[in-house]
Amino acid sequence: MIFINEIIPLLTKALGETVYMVLVSMLIASIIGVPLGVLLHTTDKGQILESPALNKIVGSIVNALRSIPFIILMVAIIPFTRFLVGSAIGTTAAIVPLVVASIPFIGRQVETSLKEVPAGLVEAALSMGATPMQIISKVLLPEAMPSIVAQLTTVIIALVGESAMAGAIGGGGLGDLAIRYGYQRFRPEVMLATVVVLIVLVQLVQFLGNTLAKRLNKR
Repeated sequence: MIFINEIIPLLTKALGETVYMVLVSMLIASIIGVPLGVLLHTTDKGQILESPALNKIVGSIVNALRSIPFIILMVAIIPFTRFLVGSAIGTTAAIVPLVVASIPFIGRQVETSLKEVPAGLVEAALSMGATPMQIISKVLLPEAMPSIVAQLTTVIIALVGESAMAGAIGGGGLGDLAIRYGYQRFRPEVMLATVVVLIVLVQLVQFLGNTLAKRLNKR
């Protein structure tokens, strides 16, 4: 009973911090990452905004960012994080590297989803005089939306894991709780409770993502 009374408030606070980090990071990263994915797809060879040079430059930057391990990225951009939010420690500060890490990931995931749209639909829209922006907004994104939702669900789950890693170096959330109370204070029951909460959170995100993707799939 003492353990429950002690751990519930800690878990509730840590879970709230994790959800805050993940939701805000996902929102900001999606605002930038989805258009990035559209750009990567539409500027590729044979696409409606074909531009090999631009595609290669943007693709190289995306690949470079994706190749950096998250823990290294967090440390490398500490000056940038401090410049933006005034601190390199805390849940708000952790959002900065989470966003930076997620943008290229989302960009590639969205690009992959857009590639699944049948070329015939784009060709039909072009034959009817549709502009590139109309094709993007009326054909590509609507047709790819179920796949995009499924891909973004994967990104959210990855963010949950990365937010826990951020907690290990002062980012707060469930990772911070597991390290400070579970590992450093030799409380395996706290570590176990944290892992259980993370598993439940990931399962919930996956369920909601799958449900939404199925409802958007009109095929």
